[in-house]
Amino acid sequence: QVQLVESGGGLVQAGGSLRLSCAASRSIFSANIMGWYRQVPGKQRELVARISIGGSTVYADSVKGRFSISRDNAKNTVYLQMNSLRPEDTAVYFCNTWPSRAAYWGQGTQVTVSS
Repeated sequence: QVQLVESGGGLVQAGGSLRLSCAASRSIFSANIMGWYRQVPGKQRELVARISIGGSTVYADSVKGRFSISRDNAKNTVYLQMNSLRPEDTAVYFCNTWPSRAAYWGQGTQVTVSS
């Protein structure tokens, strides 16, 4: 049963922007801190940003000032607005709760930033 579905990835030039979306089941979304994670082949998955039910946010140092996480509690959706993208942001992006739960990992969405 798919409970988290990511979308919005793509190919963009350095300096460009993308907005990722993650649709979640209500049971997951309404009761959890939500996070965006990313993974590059050969490296561990890392937390990019997280947002509490009340809207408090935390960002990885590498994306502070460039990325913005938000959530729409009416739509059970969490977003990641990514601006000033860099080639090193290239990764597969996933959403999950924070802390993450193994059962919730989806397919992710690929973000590729060309230089």
